Amino acid sequence: MRVRDLKKKSSNRIDTSYLQNLGIQAYGQDNLYPQTLKNIIAASSTASECSDRFADFIEGNGFREVAFSKYVVNRKGDTLDDVHMLLCKDMSELNGIAIHVNYNVFCEIVEMQHVPFENCRLTEEDENGYVAKIAVHPDWSGKKTRKGKALQVKKENIDYIDVFNPKKDVILAQIEAAGGIEYYKGQILWVSMAGKNTYPVGKGDRVATEMSTDEGLSNVKYRNVRNNFFPGAMIFTKKGSNITFDEEGNEVKDTDDDDSFSNTLIQLQGDTNAAKIMEVTLENDEEKPEIVNMNSQNYDKEFTVTDASVVERIYSAYGQEPWYCIRIGKVGFSGDILEDAFEYYNSIVSKQQRLIERTFSRIFSYWYEVVNPSNDYSVEPLKYVRNAAVSNNNR
Repeated sequence: MRVRDLKKKSSNRIDTSYLQNLGIQAYGQDNLYPQTLKNIIAASSTASECSDRFADFIEGNGFREVAFSKYVVNRKGDTLDDVHMLLCKDMSELNGIAIHVNYNVFCEIVEMQHVPFENCRLTEEDENGYVAKIAVHPDWSGKKTRKGKALQVKKENIDYIDVFNPKKDVILAQIEAAGGIEYYKGQILWVSMAGKNTYPVGKGDRVATEMSTDEGLSNVKYRNVRNNFFPGAMIFTKKGSNITFDEEGNEVKDTDDDDSFSNTLIQLQGDTNAAKIMEVTLENDEEKPEIVNMNSQNYDKEFTVTDASVVERIYSAYGQEPWYCIRIGKVGFSGDILEDAFEYYNSIVSKQQRLIERTFSRIFSYWYEVVNPSNDYSVEPLKYVRNAAVSNNNR
């Protein structure tokens, strides 16, 4: 089938529209694409594991230049290692990073800090295709509070910060427009793996359905164990009659308001009540007690194939087939295999690492002092260490 014949059956992963009341380009139909994707990842145990491993390999063992990694970059006391770790987390989930920088009166960068990528939105392009500002809000869903009041998504609660442009004449013009250096908000270096001025989709976007299915399967397993019936058997016994007499000598049978059967059902649900015996009292049955074995419905087996295929696709989306093969026992668990897996995955994350390296290089070429004389912003890749526990004990 031709590609154009399929266009009606597929849709854009991100719908981008202009929100005139806020002056921004929406990040998804509801402007909450990054928040929604992060929630989907967090709710899936498999996706969370893969995303964390992806972030760990992007971060590696930190910068090769140790002194550079320990350098304090802002008034809050964050080191470059601290900032780098947060950037790698954003990159692993959303394929983008954002860094805020402040300047001194000499138009030199004196401070930088991480800005959560999900908090950033692009303003509209001008006639030249240039985006002049990045809109930053602490929570675009409007649920976050300060002093007990919700931070509504309104213009007065949004910071519109100039995009990164280290040219002195541009910075001076921005400082003047702000009313002085004390009112100047600095600039934001916003970088997307999708390209300039383009919202990226996350690494796990292609398996968003599978990640949501993984969460659903976990819920089924939980309810199967916690809320299913696991009685070993039911025993039926005869109920005696409690007969009394009124003042005139007439027989009176007690009204049965007993709700013990319902209470018993509750006591037979869940894993802690497995294999209990349920007693059912019969009022008019004259026969001897009868024991009836019960077989509960186990839903785990119904989703075995779905569970396996979902997990495999999530691992595949993150390029982590070696770990999946180890997990299912397709290959052995040995040092050689793990070394190969580490080497393989270091090549997978190299593109993300290079983008972060270039970003730091751009910023520190305009820093007010020489921080990294070697200009080496590369990251030391993760390596599998054999007998790590023994090595740690010998230190």
